Amino acid sequence: MLSNWLLVALGGATGAVLRFYISETLPTSSFPWATLSVNLVGSFLLGIVASAALTQVISEGQALLLGVGFLGAFTTMSTFSVETITLVEQGHWRTAGIYVALSSLVGPILAWTGWKGGQALLG
Repeated sequence: MLSNWLLVALGGATGAVLRFYISETLPTSSFPWATLSVNLVGSFLLGIVASAALTQVISEGQALLLGVGFLGAFTTMSTFSVETITLVEQGHWRTAGIYVALSSLVGPILAWTGWKGGQALLG
């Protein structure tokens, strides 16, 4: 049981550091590209991890490390929410709407694509 907690912690630390690195290296503009990027990539990868876990291609521990830990820390709903509010507060309603639409529509599509792609590749 404790090892599951450690797997989640290790994955979470790694995912958080990578997210921070991406947020520091992607150009900052009037659009939150870093958060959108990590959330969309994370959605796709979580679809693959979920598919692999359900077909028992990866173990429960690997699913915890990658899905709950790494991707849970790599993606960020809270930053998405604050960035959306910030855009609205600054009067950038159109940009906020585009950001919300891309995150809300493309994220699930990519998760589904990862899921189906994982099923096709992993059996």
